[in-house]
Amino acid sequence: MNLVAFRTIQIDGLSIFYREAGAKNAETLLLLHGLPSSSRMFEQLFARLSDRYHLIAPDYPGFGHSDWPDPKKFAYTFDRFAEIMNHFTQALGLSRYTLYLQDYGGPVGFRMILAHPERVEALIVQDAVAHNEGLGEKWNTRRAFWADRAPNESALRANLLSLEATRARHVGNDPDVERHDPDLWTDEFYFLNRPGQAEIQSDLFYDYQTNVDAYPKWQAWMREKQPRLLVIWGKYESSFDPSEPESYRKDVPNAEVHIVDGGHFALDTAADEIADFVKGFMTPSQEVKFDNRQA
Repeated sequence: MNLVAFRTIQIDGLSIFYREAGAKNAETLLLLHGLPSSSRMFEQLFARLSDRYHLIAPDYPGFGHSDWPDPKKFAYTFDRFAEIMNHFTQALGLSRYTLYLQDYGGPVGFRMILAHPERVEALIVQDAVAHNEGLGEKWNTRRAFWADRAPNESALRANLLSLEATRARHVGNDPDVERHDPDLWTDEFYFLNRPGQAEIQSDLFYDYQTNVDAYPKWQAWMREKQPRLLVIWGKYESSFDPSEPESYRKDVPNAEVHIVDGGHFALDTAADEIADFVKGFMTPSQEVKFDNRQA
């Protein structure tokens, strides 16, 4: 493992925090996190992959150690996040990278792809949805919130931001609860209870409905371009429908799909397995060294 650097950079007037490790002339993996995590969720991959790849994992605005601007003054939308992340890659001089998308990383990453498809070397999806069928019964409360925000906001916050929901994202329906570190979800629940977080996360999740509207565009891109695609899915995933991995394979028949022994945050319990799948997926171009720094 190479040493991890913990850095910040000014993007669009905001301080954006990111983790970086590995040789800058190696292939770059840009890792985009989910809710309610941060770049911290990728610590396990940094420990296993930074000896052969260049890893970069930023925190979105309102998450982790990046700035948390007031939602009255900043639009917490996936369009804005993707715009900031594209500016982030430009500021770091990244011209080619493999995208690793988990949960919210999906809607951020697919927007980045459509804006700059020439930058994407390959795509790794871990428990992120790009098909309406991938949203199961748990999403009924969330769809009601989208349809009529005010009377459904308290139910949405319980469904999305409560301690029970935060724990369930990690454990799912895994019968072996003793292998899950409770610090992961208690830390996240503490984060969700920081001043302003309920408003930030409610605003952002209200915008999640735009992702559902955009799914056909993402699917069309995959069907047309047939990208190199690795799909990793936790078999105890409880946030999304288990049909989603095969939906990706319908779009990209040559996609590599693996179900691993984990939940929504599958790296909690299957980091070795996932790291091996990533290495195997990246191997075809492993001998090629890319200079991702612009002159």
